Amino acid sequence: MGTSVKPYNKQQSSKKEEVAEMFDNISHRYDFLNHFLSMGIDKIWRKKAVRILKQYEPKIILDIATGTGDFAISSMRLNPIKIVGLDLSEGMLEVGRKKMEKKGLSDKIEMIQGDSENLPFEENHFDGITVGFGVRNFENLEKGLGEMLRVLKPGAPAIILEFSKPKRFPVKQSFGFYSKYIIPKIGRSISKDEAAYTYLPESVAAFPEGQAFIEIMKKTGFKNISSKLVSGGIATIYVGEK
Repeated sequence: MGTSVKPYNKQQSSKKEEVAEMFDNISHRYDFLNHFLSMGIDKIWRKKAVRILKQYEPKIILDIATGTGDFAISSMRLNPIKIVGLDLSEGMLEVGRKKMEKKGLSDKIEMIQGDSENLPFEENHFDGITVGFGVRNFENLEKGLGEMLRVLKPGAPAIILEFSKPKRFPVKQSFGFYSKYIIPKIGRSISKDEAAYTYLPESVAAFPEGQAFIEIMKKTGFKNISSKLVSGGIATIYVGEK
C-alpha cells in the first residue's frame, strides 16, 4: 500500500523510478538544502533517534534510504563494527561516498545501491535499522517494512524518523505555510528541480502517520512499537522490534 503521490507524475514510470530520478537530480545540492530548509533541526532529530538505538548496543546497522549518509554518520557514535547505507539513488550515494572519504569513515560505512523493498541481505542479519525520512518514498510500504523485519535479528529494532503533520497551534499553521510555500520556492531556486520540493509537502500529506503507521507496523509483524513526536509534531520517531 504505497501512496500514489509521485515527484513527476509521469504515466509510464513507477514511484520508485521517479524517486530515484528526483534524488539523482537534486543530489548535488541536497545536503545544503536539507540543513538549510530544516534550519538544522534534522540533526537534533537524528541525535534523538540514535540515543534510542544506543540501548540496543547494535554492532551491525543498516541505514535504509541513506541518501548522502547523515543518519549513518550520526550512528557512528554508537561505535558499531559496520554500517551499511542503502539507497536507490546512485547520485546521492556518490555524494555520500565522498563525504565518508573526507571524514575517514569509508572502512566503517559502506554505501550501496539497492531497493528497500527487496533488500540484498540474508535473514536475521542486522542489530538495528535506521530510516530517516525514507519510508514515505516507498512504493509499497508494507513490503518495505516486511523486508526490514526479515533482515533484522530477533529483538532488534527498526528506528524510523519521518515527517508528520503537526496538530497544535501555532506549529501546525507555521509548518503548513512553510512546507507549502517556502520549501518549494527555495528548493526550486537552488536545486532547479521544481517537482522535487513540491513533492516533499505532498508526500508528507499523503503519508499514513501516527497511529495509522503504527497499525501498519503491527500488521507487518513488528512488536513493542512506540512513537515519539519531536519539535511539536513536525516529525515522529517510530520504534518497532522484531
